[in-house]
Amino acid sequence: MHNKEISTFDAIVIGSGQAGTPLVFKLASQGQKVAFIEKEHFGGTCLNVGCTPTKTYVASARRMWEAQHGEDMGIEIPLGTKANLRKIKARKDTLIQKSVEGISKEVEQSENIIFFKGEARFEGEKIVAVGNKFLTAEEIYINVGCRPFIPDGYDDIPYLTNQSMLELEELPEHLLIIGGSYIGLEFGQMFSRLGSKVTIIEQGDSIIGREDEETSQTIQQIMEGDGVAFRLGAMCLAAKKNDNGGISAQINCTKDGSVQIEGSHLLLAVGRRPNTEDLQLDKTGVKINNDGFIEVNDHLETDVKGIFALGDCNGKGAFTHTAYNDYEIIADNKFGGKNRKVSDRITTYGLYVDPPLGRVGITKREARQKGMDVLIGHRPFSKIARAKEKGETSGYMSVLVDARTKKILGATVLGVGGDEIISSIINIMYADTGYKVIRDAVHPHPTVSELIPIVLESLTK
Repeated sequence: MHNKEISTFDAIVIGSGQAGTPLVFKLASQGQKVAFIEKEHFGGTCLNVGCTPTKTYVASARRMWEAQHGEDMGIEIPLGTKANLRKIKARKDTLIQKSVEGISKEVEQSENIIFFKGEARFEGEKIVAVGNKFLTAEEIYINVGCRPFIPDGYDDIPYLTNQSMLELEELPEHLLIIGGSYIGLEFGQMFSRLGSKVTIIEQGDSIIGREDEETSQTIQQIMEGDGVAFRLGAMCLAAKKNDNGGISAQINCTKDGSVQIEGSHLLLAVGRRPNTEDLQLDKTGVKINNDGFIEVNDHLETDVKGIFALGDCNGKGAFTHTAYNDYEIIADNKFGGKNRKVSDRITTYGLYVDPPLGRVGITKREARQKGMDVLIGHRPFSKIARAKEKGETSGYMSVLVDARTKKILGATVLGVGGDEIISSIINIMYADTGYKVIRDAVHPHPTVSELIPIVLESLTK
């Protein structure tokens, strides 16, 4: 390696996800010479196999749902509505292609960005190799993301992941989904609405176990209304390929005894793992934890000065918005003279089933586990005028308030518009002010958001 020519840059950015890409452009705009490394496609998970494609499918599935529920609203829609997965996929591909081309064009036009296609690996503390090229910089930013976790025992089974699901051009006859969490639920509902039979198999006693029991149960009921079947408590699970090309899932330890479920396709949605093992981080002194996540401090720097980890691979967040916030922390601290920290971030996320879930802060269960003194506001969507007018009354809103400080600790909005409505509560939490600010605000009628002040008027222990 010492005979190799080493190219020197001001910075190296590994990975083009939602932290790496804006950081490259920011660094370049400040006159820095940047090496930009990407092994697969510009835009990372979110753009190519995550948020963008799945939400286009969610929108198509919603159109199917509306076509099949016209009678509820007095609209007579002729029978025969059919989902064309080939056209749905083509629309998704077009959206992604435009975004990827936009990034590619910007990279090409920048004099300060040198792009390297390939997989990065460290060959020394500040030396990165891509193929047979060797690069060095005082600052290195790792944004390599995560991939689906594949448990043992599936090597000989034709399983699908969230990525390969999006390449199908024919609807599965019966889709088996192992994993009743966020990815499994979104795919389960959308494919059920598009016309597949869907069974979700979850080892826990409830779906999305991190949520409050009411949230999990309500979402399950909503999805069962869409025809999705659930098998919970499936601890002893095995799968095999059938002679006809389909899949059999064998659940051996349930209260019902041994259960076998036949399906045409199998989606594994049992978690994600960081893409760190091929980086050769042992050659840098950068530490990773037992799950493979890169350990960073509050400013996203590793144990090695000048090497940072951003996005999913640092284990500090698993969302596009947390990855982008990682970029903002780096950029503002480096160029804006600020002192932004990861610990300033309030946990928030959405689940894009329909109706969607918007979440911020802690849950009621977490508050109780911590022994916190809280006040709770709660109201079902069935009591919201706007939800009734829309004919979408499933779900509820719940807000947690600290009984002493009167500040909002967390909220759950599961219902029509919940993914957008949660932002008004998030803003109050970042303002670090009491709940009475939003309680006393005047919201327009008729909206779903006007429920928030009503919920906060009737807080109870």
